[in-house]
Amino acid sequence: MANLDALSAAQIAAGVAGGAFSATEVAQASLDAIEARDGEVQAFLQVSADLALSVAATTDAARAGGRPLGPLAGVPVAFKDNMHLVGTRTTCASRMLEHYESTFTATCVQRMLDAGATPMGKVNMDEFAFGSSTESSAFHPTRNPWDTARVPGGSSGGSAAAVAAGEVTVSLGSDTGGSIRQPASLCGVVGMKPTYGAVSRYGVVAFGSSLDQVGPLGRRVEDVALTMNALTGPGRDPFDSTSQDCPVDFLEHLDDPIEGRRIGVVPELLDVAGLTDEAREAVVRARAILEDQGARIVEVELPNIASSIAAYYVIAPCEAFSNLARFDGVRYGYQEPGCPTLAEQTALSRAHGFGEEAKRRQMLGAYLLSSGVYDQYYYPAQQVRTLITQDYVRAYEQCDVILMPTSPRTAFRFGEISDPTQMYASDMFTISSNIAGNGGISVPLGLGSASGLPVSAQLQGPAFKDRSLLTFARAIERGVDAGLGLGQGAPVAPGCAGKGGELR
Repeated sequence: MANLDALSAAQIAAGVAGGAFSATEVAQASLDAIEARDGEVQAFLQVSADLALSVAATTDAARAGGRPLGPLAGVPVAFKDNMHLVGTRTTCASRMLEHYESTFTATCVQRMLDAGATPMGKVNMDEFAFGSSTESSAFHPTRNPWDTARVPGGSSGGSAAAVAAGEVTVSLGSDTGGSIRQPASLCGVVGMKPTYGAVSRYGVVAFGSSLDQVGPLGRRVEDVALTMNALTGPGRDPFDSTSQDCPVDFLEHLDDPIEGRRIGVVPELLDVAGLTDEAREAVVRARAILEDQGARIVEVELPNIASSIAAYYVIAPCEAFSNLARFDGVRYGYQEPGCPTLAEQTALSRAHGFGEEAKRRQMLGAYLLSSGVYDQYYYPAQQVRTLITQDYVRAYEQCDVILMPTSPRTAFRFGEISDPTQMYASDMFTISSNIAGNGGISVPLGLGSASGLPVSAQLQGPAFKDRSLLTFARAIERGVDAGLGLGQGAPVAPGCAGKGGELR
């Protein structure tokens, strides 16, 4: 008998392919774990039990018939609720789309299905991905499995919490300014934002079209690498003009030695106001682990990184305003009843369908794009974006990856941060890679000495060098496995372990 919590994605796929257990048994174990744990964690918005069991049965039939199975055969996966999947609702955690049924399947979701993964359902998020705590969801907040009085991060909070709670093995999130990496950090899992264009965005409801990127979350680096193999591949997606050809095997060099490789550090980033001692200690520990394996530390400069948040909160709201203008309650979405005119119906549908944060960002975007303001803010923000991108190019001439914090702090309590500008600062270390389009990954370092909550470090790398990012992330993971992390972590949050999910 094996517990679902103890198995990696590769082990599940191998077990299904080898007949140690069936995909149906794995799917049922995941459903049992969701039933036992999600009442407390509330990661899911919709559990697709019938669809999961149907897909699992198809996988088992393929094996019985001697047909080849995909590399993720039988692996339970959850999808952030801004990703379309036929047979499910796609709500973006908003009343605006509360009853919207997907009419097509996103490319990233289809690639997971083609690889054999079992779709367990849709998970919670900040409304339209606007937030860093999953508190702005219109339906309910998701709770951190390590301490349910605390947030899981956001906006992909449901994606991170479902993995940390052992409800699924991997999940997909989207990252516009840190929305995969920050919740991964707060929930103690691995979360990767690939290079912009590496993964198709077709079928993912847009927030900031020049910033959004889909990526995987898992308990192990290997799980993330295996998922990246499913998400990417040779050839561009004809439905996404920004997608790029990525014929890379992300498992191929995963365990390569890092001796002699160069790790860039930016000393100023460890002295930023708001960075806690625990978050700083995690980066210092990650540096020591990498040095212990022979990596060389190189100091680099990112002189314009302090302007990242300012540039982001001009560019992102402008793009959000443009993207969300389509939700007017005419063809789909919430429609205000009893309105005498179309103009009144549109205005009230948007006023009552969107939550406060969604309205705040759209109003900000509308203002920034207005005549006389555009030249003052939007154009300079794009100039700053160019400077930040150039800074990274120069830095990567001196190093292979850059090591920095993921989140400035561990998971905070619900309601602890009410000022929007303070909440925006949660992404102070992650936004710059979205601005530049580079890849980034958050790696757990164990538990903080003061809080007993997960801490992590972040690695950022040059565009389309995501395989190298995973190699360094695996090196940090080896060190943590060897007891060099910060306290004894566990692959599943202790408050959830043992509550359902066995394979019989």
